[in-house]
Parts: sequence; structure tokens; C-alpha cells
Amino acid sequence: MAAPVLALVTTLIAIALFPGFDHATQFLSELGAGAARHPQIFNAGVAVSGLGAGIAGLGFSLAILALGGPRVPAAMTALAFVLAAIGLVVSSLYHWPDPRHLAINLGLGIQLAPLFLLWGLARASGVDRLRWFLVAVFVLMAVLTVITKHLVFKGTVNPQNVGWWERAFAVVLVGWVGVAAFLLERRLILLARESAEADAPGANRLPAEASVITATSQLRD
Repeated sequence: MAAPVLALVTTLIAIALFPGFDHATQFLSELGAGAARHPQIFNAGVAVSGLGAGIAGLGFSLAILALGGPRVPAAMTALAFVLAAIGLVVSSLYHWPDPRHLAINLGLGIQLAPLFLLWGLARASGVDRLRWFLVAVFVLMAVLTVITKHLVFKGTVNPQNVGWWERAFAVVLVGWVGVAAFLLERRLILLARESAEADAPGANRLPAEASVITATSQLRD
């Protein structure tokens, strides 16, 4: 949950320290390039966010297993996030326009993570809102992908507004991770509390006592 917040904060700071930065025509990667006054701020944020993405992937994987999901989607979810983490960290080391900066495209694999999570949580209880959220996120990211890749509505994304499209895509691509993590955490905490209450001393005493009383009443009748 912290990684998306950190990414947003460092980006806003980098923008504030880049006079004349044009949101409409410039890419976010330019905040970490040579033209920026303090590129290290943006690049450090990208690197730490990448590490957070890798940790988040492992957390989602363990959450799937904890909720009774199968291992394959759990592993694929972790892999999608680990690849994204590698892409983010590498792109923070090799700045735009270095061709190696394009390793950041590995982060696009997070677009498939909602499908892997849906697969892993298919039989889990108490996560209906999370499932609907994942469906909505996947559809939205798919729509943004086909539009920004000029597969439909050609000309909608152009040099005069490409920056805004990139920002919209980035908010969805990164932001959904924090929301999904929050919802999963709430579910796991609730299950932990229920388990603790069930294991507490005397937790099963009432049903046993109730059965004795019922049996006694039946004998009297």
C-alpha cells in the first residue's frame, strides 16, 4: 500500500522542482532525465517503488494461499510483480532516453495481475468487492492500452496530450495495487480474528453446554 503513495509523492516533488515541466507534452520519465534539476529524486522514487512492487507481489501470492487459492495463480501473480519490480529498478538506473530505460515496460505485466488474482481468489469467501474491483481495473487498463497504442480511435492520443494519457494510465496501473492490498489485508485480519476467537479457551464450551441442556430437555419430555 505504501509503494503507490511513495511513487505519487516523489513524482509531485520532482515536478515541483522542474520549472516549466509540461504535463501535456512531456513524459514522466523526463523527470529523471538530464534536463531535470534534481533527477535523483524521481529516480530514487521509481527504484524504491519497484522494490515495493516486488514485495507486494510476494504478499499477494501469500494472501492467495492463505485464502485457500491454488499455487499456480499465486506464483503467476508474484511473477508479474517481480518482473515489474525489475523493470522499474533498471529504468531508474538507466535514464531516458537511454534505450535500456525501456525495461520499464516490464511493469506493464501488472496489467495481467488482476486476472491472476481473480483466478487465485475464485473460491475465496468475503472478497466479492475485491473481485468486482479487479474486473473493473482490468477492463479500464485494457481500454487505456488499446487507445494509447492507437489500435482504436486513432489520433485521440497525440503529441499535444500524450502526457495526460500517460498520467491517467500510470494512476490506474499503480493505484489499483494499493486498493487491492488494502482490501486483502482487511479480509486477512478478519479471518485472523475469527480464528483467534475460535481457538480461545472456552470458545467451544457454549455449544457443548447447549447440547447437554437440549438433551436433558428431551429426556424430560
